[in-house]
Amino acid sequence: MNVAMLLEMAAMAGDGRVAVGPADGGATHAELLEHSRRVAGWIASTDAAHVCYLGGNGPDVVHLLFGSAVAGRPFVPLNYRLTRDQLRHLLERVAPAVVVTDDAMALPEIDVPGVTRVPLAAFRAAAAQTAVPDPVPEPDPDAVAVQIFTSGTTAAPKAATLRNRHLASYVLSSVELMTAAPDECALVSVPPYHIAGMIGLLTAVYAGRRIAPLPQFDAKAWVVHAREQRATHAMVVPTMLTRIIDVLEAEGETLPALRHLSYGGGRMPTPVIERALRLLPHVDFVNGYGLTETSSTIAVLGPQDHRDAIASSDPQVRARLASVGKPIPGVEIEVRDPAGRVVGPGERGEIHVRGPQVAGEYAGTSVLGPDGWFATKDAGHIDADGYLFLDGRLDDVIVRGGENVPPGEVEDVLVAHPAVAEAAVVGLPHVEWGETIVAAVVRKPDAQVSGEELREWVRGRLRSSRTPERVVFVDALPYTDSGKLLRRVLRAELAAG
Repeated sequence: MNVAMLLEMAAMAGDGRVAVGPADGGATHAELLEHSRRVAGWIASTDAAHVCYLGGNGPDVVHLLFGSAVAGRPFVPLNYRLTRDQLRHLLERVAPAVVVTDDAMALPEIDVPGVTRVPLAAFRAAAAQTAVPDPVPEPDPDAVAVQIFTSGTTAAPKAATLRNRHLASYVLSSVELMTAAPDECALVSVPPYHIAGMIGLLTAVYAGRRIAPLPQFDAKAWVVHAREQRATHAMVVPTMLTRIIDVLEAEGETLPALRHLSYGGGRMPTPVIERALRLLPHVDFVNGYGLTETSSTIAVLGPQDHRDAIASSDPQVRARLASVGKPIPGVEIEVRDPAGRVVGPGERGEIHVRGPQVAGEYAGTSVLGPDGWFATKDAGHIDADGYLFLDGRLDDVIVRGGENVPPGEVEDVLVAHPAVAEAAVVGLPHVEWGETIVAAVVRKPDAQVSGEELREWVRGRLRSSRTPERVVFVDALPYTDSGKLLRRVLRAELAAG
């Protein structure tokens, strides 16, 4: 099975419904397949080893994703917010390559040997004039379909490679062919260079759900687009959901057409998801935990889990709102100690995962263990009922006086304060304790609260050993474009300040 075959199957089973674009005038699955094959013919006419895209969401991303798969060339969506030097470095790593650039964005001119830049308008014209290859190539299931440069929150970006079989395995285990209702519409606003963006396109096409891309995320624009397109499904990262809720609460309105909202890509503060559940009680919320290296989701907290948790007075059930649920079918998850031993319920360690969708590969080099397990470098624990809880990256856990302090535990308490909009906690070197806990806090507009008040707030809800020694107020926290907190940047800023 390969990525191109997913579209072929959808086109064969299709009923003429729109696959991508507006409900009136968008492309059907059959039209998407033909155009993707034309794109494959255009790609084959170049000497590119990689096909890159530099720009926002749109139908062209779908054409390039499937066209590259048919042509047997890796599709490499690039982060358009990187600096000129950062982009040049990534392009040097994929040359020879062709890079399609979005005309609507002010992207830098970059001259890299072996890299040909093609403006979006020129790409569209060339693809439209290219004949469908005869015969149509049969992609190798083991060939690389997508290469994504990781966001680099702790180090330089790595080139995570996902083969056809990894992506197809995830799609086939997650959705059924053309089972979406005719009126279903997926609002895609996660950037193309995020694994959730790629998986969102693949699953929507295979399920028969119309794709309504939003070029770039803006909370107000997202709400408007959701209403105009009557979006029934969407995926967001935690920072997106926070801002969307702020807009809806300010308007005093809701999203009646929305049925299913999945979120992931970072820790979701419990107070935020509680607000969302109260504001949108008709929506099925799903928390998906995964990594680029695992072809997206490996564990899910489903809609009923959310409803049971928010309605329960049992602290153990209520706590599940902070979990990422249980492994999806076909995936095994273990938590191991530093010696590699599997730990028991409630014990913290490193999360390991194994399954057919798990690639665990960087630029052709596998980092899977001999038994197929992938070490995620995420810290977490599994409770007695099998629910997985994340404690952040292994490097994020603060070790104070020999005690491990998950930063998310302190952050959730801080965000629950009525004056706090956002909070992030890091550890800084300390002579006596090894590390000291420092909190960076963004106040809500016009809210007043002191650092000592917040320290007392935490002390009253957690052990004193988890109380920040220092609270620093900031205007904004540093995030990647995919919503991940840049702790290394924050740690450096707090250390310098």
